[in-house]
Amino acid sequence: MPKIVKLSQNFNVLQFVSGEGLIKRPYRRNTNMQEENILIPEKPKLNRIRERIPKTDLTRVVIIGGGFGGIELVRQLSKQNVQTVLVDKHNYHSFIPLLYQVATAGLSPGDISSPLREFLQDNKNFHFRMAKVKSVDPEHKRVITSSGFLEYDKLVIATGSSTNFFNNEQLKKNAHKLREISDAIELRTKLINNFEEAIQADGDEELEKYMNIVIVGAGPTGVELAGAIGELRKHVLPKDYPELDFSKLKIWLVEGTDRVLPSMSERSGHRAKRYLKKFGVRLLLGKFVKSYDGELVTLSDKRTIQTQCLVWAAGVKPNNIKGLPEGSDVKGRIKVDDFNRVWGAKDIFAIGDVSYQESAKHPKGLPMLAPVAIQQAKRLSENLIAQIQGGEEKPFMYVDKGTMATIGRNKAVIDAPFGIRLGGFLGWFIWMFIHLFSIIGFRRKLLVFSQWIWNYFTYNRGNRLIIKKDLEDE
Repeated sequence: MPKIVKLSQNFNVLQFVSGEGLIKRPYRRNTNMQEENILIPEKPKLNRIRERIPKTDLTRVVIIGGGFGGIELVRQLSKQNVQTVLVDKHNYHSFIPLLYQVATAGLSPGDISSPLREFLQDNKNFHFRMAKVKSVDPEHKRVITSSGFLEYDKLVIATGSSTNFFNNEQLKKNAHKLREISDAIELRTKLINNFEEAIQADGDEELEKYMNIVIVGAGPTGVELAGAIGELRKHVLPKDYPELDFSKLKIWLVEGTDRVLPSMSERSGHRAKRYLKKFGVRLLLGKFVKSYDGELVTLSDKRTIQTQCLVWAAGVKPNNIKGLPEGSDVKGRIKVDDFNRVWGAKDIFAIGDVSYQESAKHPKGLPMLAPVAIQQAKRLSENLIAQIQGGEEKPFMYVDKGTMATIGRNKAVIDAPFGIRLGGFLGWFIWMFIHLFSIIGFRRKLLVFSQWIWNYFTYNRGNRLIIKKDLEDE
């Protein structure tokens, strides 16, 4: 915005700073006036994101996104002689597969979150900037952010994905999602607050809306969340709220396809369905949510469910970025070749959920899974160094190491390579082992393991806290 400068002396030249630097303009005072107001432009915001990132002869690799792919790429490049700049809107990395345990009071947010600046400690050529990326400028090789623009030699887009409400604004406004730490804290607060409200409910009709929990989407997130809430209902909540009859607590799991865990094998789906029924989860298969106004859910078969809590786990969409060449967008994902190079762009790469990469086994694109992002990051780091050093690049080939989901304690399903299907306690133990060692940092591994051991033997989840933005006295 411009600003007014009041002049009270004779000036032949008016000086001010603009986006072009110091500007001098001839100026003639009106001698009939004692003083005069002059409108000049305000000094623009500085290009802050570049501050304290030293200029260097090293190749600068800018990575957008601190998810699984971005973090793995930073790890790999930290061993190389390049300058790495990581840009993310948050200053932490969250272990998304365990968000449901934060939402159900099994873990604390800090147990599964790692500060991105931890990577600075052992690498003088690594820099982190917290900013929101608005677009890229391939012509001038720079990234446009909320804090200014940043030049790159190589750019890697690893922005991941977010919840897909399929353009339903009502659901977006009223439903809970589970993609970030803040979502998990908000959902935990909602669940526990509902039971506090249920104690004071006036009549069965009001009680029903607090004792109904609707989860939409029977993929791994929905199934694991339903199982965790079922475990709370059985072992924890009756002790906290002896005044309530938890046989009236209904957990609804709505799925648009005709089976649970549609992305996994049919055998694993049947196992998961059996485990869920043991927890009393009510399955509504082949049904869609048409609307939810914050109190009433309407399904595709016109069934209605009163609830104060609907969790949307029915799909994700890629976090694409503006400024990429025309033709690089495939259903919201960024089209890349076998070397993860963005179609039609030079020195720009994409990995993880946001990338669209076809293969013989995946003609519709690789699945949007963390293992894909991690494997792509490892190969891309090798190829980037090969480019810099004039070596030979190698195409990426995804190795499917299996998928898994847990449904409460002692129950999990695993689709392993070579057609191996595991379940029950063995599947649960393998699930726990793999997730534990995937968490970043020894301290967090120890915290999570100790919490799991404590919860397993005591059935006590100590993070049942209601945290709200505003607490008003009434």
